[in-house]
Amino acid sequence: MAERAKGPVAAPSRARGLVAELVVVVLGLALLGWAAAADTHWLDRHVLPDFYTPRERQVLILNLLRGAAAALGLALVFVVRPWAGRKLTDTTSARLAYDVAPMALAVALSLAASEFLLSRLPWLGTQEVPAPREPLRQRDPRLGWVFVPSREGVGRLGGRDIAYAFDAEGHRVRRLGDQVDYARPTILFTGESVMVGHGLTWEESLPAQVEALTGVQSANLAVEGYATDQSYLRLRDEQADFRRPVAVVALFMPSLLRRTLDRDRPHLSRSLAVRPPTPSLKLAEVARRAIPYRSERSIDRGVAISRAALADTVALARQRGAVPLILVPQMRPETPVEADLRRRVLDGADLPYMIVRIDPAWLIPHNRHPDARASRAMAKAVAGYLAARGVSSASSSASGNRVTSN
Repeated sequence: MAERAKGPVAAPSRARGLVAELVVVVLGLALLGWAAAADTHWLDRHVLPDFYTPRERQVLILNLLRGAAAALGLALVFVVRPWAGRKLTDTTSARLAYDVAPMALAVALSLAASEFLLSRLPWLGTQEVPAPREPLRQRDPRLGWVFVPSREGVGRLGGRDIAYAFDAEGHRVRRLGDQVDYARPTILFTGESVMVGHGLTWEESLPAQVEALTGVQSANLAVEGYATDQSYLRLRDEQADFRRPVAVVALFMPSLLRRTLDRDRPHLSRSLAVRPPTPSLKLAEVARRAIPYRSERSIDRGVAISRAALADTVALARQRGAVPLILVPQMRPETPVEADLRRRVLDGADLPYMIVRIDPAWLIPHNRHPDARASRAMAKAVAGYLAARGVSSASSSASGNRVTSN
């Protein structure tokens, strides 16, 4: 009997061992294949520029992940594979089921519990921020969020206390109680935190400085965290209220494309139709936010939406006799992928835009937003562009709303 117990293992058991080894090898080779394929060209195709993460840091992170994937893949092929083969060869089907079933059940229950808890927690959009952070925002069913109107708050950034005041419509103004005058000639500004003047006083913000240089009232429609489609939608909703718009200045940066792909807020389709937030499992949403991978098809969709929104921004301005301009601030040297995205969005639709290169030293300390010097440089460029096209206090007063647009 002892001799028989030490005899050849039954064929079905050996088959399980071979299957286990095959599965482990496939997983290991998949990791090794990804580590080999995920070079900088792969990064350019699938990871969009990020406002807070320079491209060189993205490359560093990618290389660290490639190294980890390669190490894990080798471990699977040369260490885990033989162990798994022996383990499943020596284990009976009943014992295997007895060992695996509790673990599988535990994993399934933990995933279900995590999804249940996440779905019942307060859930913010990707670009939303917790309530205590100034300037405060509130939920909006059409735009996702807007600034809390008729309010002034103070936030600290760059070693300074910055006051943010908003009128009854949520436009940033000099002080609480001020109100944008819809009857006056006005330059409309759209965008996100750079246009809002994050970390800057009202006087230092780009719209306020353009107002000082041109003598024409500014209306700051920008809201922090906005993507291009949100900025466009707010302009579309509000532009008719202004009786004498003389110019529309929109903001675009390639790093905004990743926001345009967000679906956890109201968003626009390629045809600029408003779509409600797309329901998704919360665990899947956590993974999406943690892993910046985007398919080429998804990026193409973001380019198309951005191009359509900015093209209609220009069209809306021209329909009202206003001068359109898309401002493209560059706060660090433009990478090839950023240049390609800029050309696809702006040059592809023959849109009027201006690149303003900013000294990297002109950023708020420990923050990547422009400081007062950078804001001044952008304001001078914008004011010069508009003045060359007849936008000034004198021309606006003399010609009413008849401003040449090109």
